[in-house]
Amino acid sequence: MMLFRTSEEVPDDFGPSVVTIGKFDGVHEGHRAIIQKMLADSASRGARSVVVTFDRHPLALLDPARCPPSLAEPRQKAALLAETGIDATLMLTFDEQLAAEEAADFVRRVLVDALQAREVLVGQDFRFGRGGAGDAALLRTLGERYGFTVGEIPDVRDGESGRRVSSTWIRELLVDGDVAAASKLLGRPPSVRGEVVHGAQRGRELGYPTANLEDVTDGLVPADGVYAGWLIDGLAESQTGIRVRRPAAISVGDNPTFDDVPRRQVEAYVLDETDLDLYGHIVEVQFVARLRGISAFDGIEALTVQMARDVERAREILVAGPMPPLRPTDAARRDQ
Repeated sequence: MMLFRTSEEVPDDFGPSVVTIGKFDGVHEGHRAIIQKMLADSASRGARSVVVTFDRHPLALLDPARCPPSLAEPRQKAALLAETGIDATLMLTFDEQLAAEEAADFVRRVLVDALQAREVLVGQDFRFGRGGAGDAALLRTLGERYGFTVGEIPDVRDGESGRRVSSTWIRELLVDGDVAAASKLLGRPPSVRGEVVHGAQRGRELGYPTANLEDVTDGLVPADGVYAGWLIDGLAESQTGIRVRRPAAISVGDNPTFDDVPRRQVEAYVLDETDLDLYGHIVEVQFVARLRGISAFDGIEALTVQMARDVERAREILVAGPMPPLRPTDAARRDQ
């Protein structure tokens, strides 16, 4: 996938293209429905498939107090979009200049001049341009002027509740710790990414050495609790081109039993690995199922007994149960 940061980076001979525009936070199943339609239409037209998105939520600039936390930062978003098989992503910097651009000027500069769009696909809540003045109706009017069609894709809804799949709903689930339900809406396990740092070494002393992510750089950390999930070593992947998922028991919180962890952190114990050295590595931690909440224990012995139970429960879920579906990059790398 080609990644452009400005419309000026797009080559003059890039188009024609089929385009979709949106925030694409998390690249969830609703987003993927639009992308699948775009891929089909671009193939039939012999055109490029392009996602136009932004490096941050517009509210981060326009109204920071109301801006929701991101499900995926720009690097992670770009990687998720690349896995869908699209030709290119144009990830624009949402700054004051872009926020002030009139809808018609945005269409001419980005969709027409840069991407030579022949078709533009949007969701039902689509808004664009200064003050969100542009909508699908305006886009159709501009399409008639500039020679592109506009398709409005219906919302994807949950089969049981009928609720629209959205980034807002996924955030709610993660705040509640319901990572299994969030996985269904995302089409993948929710994950966070960060550097492994030195901690208090208490897990090692108790026989369960953990990889501590004190500062998460990508993803939304779910509610405090203990989870079954996967750890992926990003450094090893970059060096070998092979993505290895290791089953893990994961703790999120501030360790109330000892009351000496000043802030929330993510700790992952890779099952049956006692000498795995990941310090300084950037790792991805995927959350599959919540095992329990966080609570203080009456001494080390009680804590150790519960940790053993957590590890065995994680093993039952991850090792005895089905593997999570391989993402396209995983399958390609395994075939090499």
